[in-house]
Amino acid sequence: MNALHINGNDLTLEAVREVACERRPVLLLPEAREQVNVARAVVDELVANHQVSYAITTGVGKLSDVRIAGEQIRELQVNLVRSHAVGVGEPLSIPETRAMMLLRANSLSKGYSGVRATVIDTLCELLTRGVTPWVPSQGSVGASGDLAPLAHLALLLIGEGECHDNKGGRIASADALRAAGIKPVILEAKEAVSLINGTQAMLAVGTLALLAAETLVDSADVIGAMACDALKGTDAAFDERIHKARPHSGQIATAANLRKLLEGSAIRESHRDCGRVQDAYSLRCMPQVHGAVRDTLAHCRMVFETETNSAVDNPLVLRDPKSKDNDAEVISGGNFHGEPVAFALDFLGIALSALAGISERRLERMVNPALSEGLPPFLAPGALVSENKVLAHPASVDSITTSGNKEDYVSMGMAAAIKLKKIVENTRNTLAIEAMAAAQALDMLAPLKSSKRLQQAHAAIRAISPKLEKDRVMYQDFARIADVIASGKIAGVVR
Repeated sequence: MNALHINGNDLTLEAVREVACERRPVLLLPEAREQVNVARAVVDELVANHQVSYAITTGVGKLSDVRIAGEQIRELQVNLVRSHAVGVGEPLSIPETRAMMLLRANSLSKGYSGVRATVIDTLCELLTRGVTPWVPSQGSVGASGDLAPLAHLALLLIGEGECHDNKGGRIASADALRAAGIKPVILEAKEAVSLINGTQAMLAVGTLALLAAETLVDSADVIGAMACDALKGTDAAFDERIHKARPHSGQIATAANLRKLLEGSAIRESHRDCGRVQDAYSLRCMPQVHGAVRDTLAHCRMVFETETNSAVDNPLVLRDPKSKDNDAEVISGGNFHGEPVAFALDFLGIALSALAGISERRLERMVNPALSEGLPPFLAPGALVSENKVLAHPASVDSITTSGNKEDYVSMGMAAAIKLKKIVENTRNTLAIEAMAAAQALDMLAPLKSSKRLQQAHAAIRAISPKLEKDRVMYQDFARIADVIASGKIAGVVR
């Protein structure tokens, strides 16, 4: 793939996925390098003149009143990284960690952080050569950003800590760097705090979850349409005029998808003159529920795209671009705080829980003899949906004080991100079970056929999950269908 050139201003979520999952090479754009160098010169001047400046010639957090000078500056960088690398628990996945590395490099590329270009170049080289640090997923409270996860990333840059090896285990970072031909970085003034201040861990997990969720909501439209047809539902509730009267964009989009998916179904025509007045909410209200999920995803995408191209360091090197003298100030603020991302992560979890919840209700109608229009019962997935209800409780309403009460209100964004991962998985599995049930139900209505689009979805399911002719173990079918959903093949039917 062509190399991705980063400048801190126009990185897309799709490009993040390409680097995270497909190992697209990364380079610093020359114009961005110039801005990075200008900001670094400001930091060097402060150090040379022994000026008091937070995190440059002072300690950090509760120790911000302690002056640092001479060789203590380099010692401080190493100590900051080591003292914050205190994560625990299961590691972030390799794609999540690679996304975090790219997002951190991109933010530094804006030229507000005052790091040397070599720091960014090394991050890019690590990505390009596939050297990935072992980053525990727990330990961040999302206050001064994701201090613990980012410190484990920074450990790699200085040749400490551990990396993933190519056998699913761990290798010492020093050995991984040596094998890749990459030299450890000797961090200079401000560079440690610039590496560990930021929201890139929660943002990395959230970005990959959001991209997966966008596939899930399209898949839910397809699978929901299959269920609607199998249950002999009506498409009248998807009439465009209804949704223009309440013009939420997501609602309008899902209604249009459902009309498209059900168009030409012989099953629909077979009961057009039946006596049923209207369907249950899980069928009739798919545009309103799936559509609200779509609108939530759109909002969260906007938040994540903004955060992706933001300076989230502290302090920031601020320059007047119109000044010929490159006058600059170094000002301490709070852009590292994870609250905007934490809220979006929690919102995503709530929305996906609803997507799984309405899927489970459609499945109940297909397997409950009292509701299924004559279809036989054979599945029940209530546990996944109930777990989502617990996980959807927002993490961002919590806070815990850290750093000697200096960091006295935190976002808990990383906790929201870790919960969201499980909600995505549960929702995908719930949709997989509904898809298997809907495919079986459509088989039972033969020789009547669904629409051409829904026949494509049915064929994709049948390619990896044969029709149930008798009882068999089904967990492997669920896993295979979940993989097909994750691949985008089901969503592609309506895209």
